[in-house]
Amino acid sequence: MRLEDFHIGLEFWCGETRWRCTDVGSRVVVAIAIGPRAFVSLEPDLENLGKHIEHRYTEDEPSWYNGPPYAVAEQVFDEHSIKSCSARLQDE
Repeated sequence: MRLEDFHIGLEFWCGETRWRCTDVGSRVVVAIAIGPRAFVSLEPDLENLGKHIEHRYTEDEPSWYNGPPYAVAEQVFDEHSIKSCSARLQDE
């Protein structure tokens, strides 16, 4: 893709990740990744003091994509990484 192809709200692909454009500058595009995120939480293991029980889960909360500001981190795509973006998921 080219810088001129982007506008705020445009959804595009880079690798296997879907992104939503949140800003377009004179040389960069800023976007948030759309999709489930992996989380890890720890709680004390009461039977083994000093150790923790690990819980892994994924979540995809739609309100995270409302903004700005966004609840998820924005990523900057420079003129080199923009070239790796596409309007559709590329088949491998």
